[in-house]
Amino acid sequence: MAAVLTWVALLAGCSAGGSGPLGLGGAFGVGSELGRPPAPEDVIHVTPDDDSKGVRPEQRLRVRVPDGRLEKVTVVKSQDAQDSPVPGRIGADGRTWRPDEDRLALAAKYTVDVVALDADGRRSARHTTFTTLVPEERFIGYVTPENRAVVGTGMIVSLSFSREITDRAAVERAVRVSAQPPVEIRPHWFGGSRLDFRPEQYWKPGTEVTVDLNLRDVQGAPGVYGLQDKTFAFTVGRSQVSLVDAARHTMQVRRDGRLLATVPVTAGAPGNPTYNGKMVVMDMLDVTRMNSHTVGFGGEYDIPDVPHAMKLTDSGTYLHGNYWSPDAPGRVNVSHGCVGLRDVKGGSSATPAGWFFDRSLIGDVIEVVGSRERTVAPDNGLGGWNMTWQEWKAGSAVK
Repeated sequence: MAAVLTWVALLAGCSAGGSGPLGLGGAFGVGSELGRPPAPEDVIHVTPDDDSKGVRPEQRLRVRVPDGRLEKVTVVKSQDAQDSPVPGRIGADGRTWRPDEDRLALAAKYTVDVVALDADGRRSARHTTFTTLVPEERFIGYVTPENRAVVGTGMIVSLSFSREITDRAAVERAVRVSAQPPVEIRPHWFGGSRLDFRPEQYWKPGTEVTVDLNLRDVQGAPGVYGLQDKTFAFTVGRSQVSLVDAARHTMQVRRDGRLLATVPVTAGAPGNPTYNGKMVVMDMLDVTRMNSHTVGFGGEYDIPDVPHAMKLTDSGTYLHGNYWSPDAPGRVNVSHGCVGLRDVKGGSSATPAGWFFDRSLIGDVIEVVGSRERTVAPDNGLGGWNMTWQEWKAGSAVK
């Protein structure tokens, strides 16, 4: 009886955390000696720790067992009210699991379920969760052209960011522009908030272009992360390139290389000449108001109903109908830098301006020669075609 009582007392002391000859509980404690499996957290180690909050995206998600082997690892990411599996693989040694993508998503909850065998072949299961950092500041990219648009062969893919980007290389890597049939497409940065893409030559008619924005959780500036994970696509229509000769007051309209018509025009007057160079139609308006105050000319004009207006630059260059100077097109340059075609008040498809408007697309090219003005800046509108291919490629942040 005394011997039995002594053994019971010894067991009680060990289970209370004593430092007797059997040691503490756990993988090598009393539970193990008596055949009970160790605690799951002693067999299966998960990083980040269970119930962690605000985990930063660069922290690594890892599952491992010091001894034994992993049988199954299931990780689910919950983000924006949607659950998605996190793909990964168990290493060759059977003791480690890593996700295919090392970087964690922001503002997400991760759920980790693991089944493993310990060194003695006993099965353990562990369930953990953690949540990642919710950023206070985000940025998005506004894409030109619009999704599903049909555009002219001179269209340049342009992304305008809502915040100044300081890590341009990271953002550039997260944007992919591809074409079918394939063609080499390169990026060019204009400052820290605009990224454009174009091929070496104008797009071939019929090309399908896809823009993949994988900006979600990409750090564009300290503490500022991207929000979008979205795909845009557009189709290149027929080729139309028009050549404006400001000195001769004419515009040659070519469709797929064939001359459609030669149209009389009026360009910028000697005091306000039209830019030379290649400009791309950015917008088309049946009618718009043009006020000289908006482009730095004071109170020289305010025309509330300009017909058939096609925007060519951000600084205010348009190709539009002109009904107030009916004798100018083909004879004299009278505008403040725009290109004017003969039209009537209210607009008409029967006029040169209406005829050209009805046959144009956003993305068509208007090239001006013979003006006394300088060449349009490549970032004024979609003027990137005025750069050589080498100059364009030098504007990438990824070297």
